Amino acid sequence: MLIKAEKAPVCLIRLGRLSTKRTISLWIKIAYTIFVAIFVLVYYQAYGISNFLWFSDLAVIITCITIWLESSLLSSMMALSIILFELLWCFDFVTRIITGQHPLNLTLYMFDPSSSLLVRGLSLFHVFLPILLLWLLYRLGYNRKALLWQTLFAWTVILICFFFTPMDSNINLVFGLRLIPQTLIYPKLYLILGMLLLPILVYLPSHLVFKKQFGVKTR
Repeated sequence: MLIKAEKAPVCLIRLGRLSTKRTISLWIKIAYTIFVAIFVLVYYQAYGISNFLWFSDLAVIITCITIWLESSLLSSMMALSIILFELLWCFDFVTRIITGQHPLNLTLYMFDPSSSLLVRGLSLFHVFLPILLLWLLYRLGYNRKALLWQTLFAWTVILICFFFTPMDSNINLVFGLRLIPQTLIYPKLYLILGMLLLPILVYLPSHLVFKKQFGVKTR
């Protein structure tokens, strides 16, 4: 009994070290929260409330909640949601700087002089947000439930965008892969195909990579 009593504190110390390792520093939480507050205020004035339905903008806000809750599920969902797309954004942005061309036309607004420098500066979250999310996966682990929950969440957002936002805004490309709506197939058929292909072509490959690289959490 004496030996067990002596070993108990050691176990508690080890558990405490593990818990401390996974804690996100308070200054990171505060700094990111300030950024999100400025981001929401400026973007709301510039683009309106519906702009926050874009997956990337949603990820900015939800990541703030993630940091405070230290939720592996939320961080994993946001990683599935936007990291691949943000890499494409960064590719288009860097290519425009180097060559003067936009291969994907994702960052045209970043070089539009009619857009304020503040708005364009805040839009650089596309560069650091995927890095932050990968760091959160490293700290919190990857939650295998994220694939299901992010798929359901994305489908909900897509349906809202399709039925309740103007077609010419084309938020999350629910009406076409370009800035203007597509006309090759019926809009609802395009919607269904998009909802099916998004988890298969984007979320599933990312899920397999993250699960292998960052381990698996169930909570």
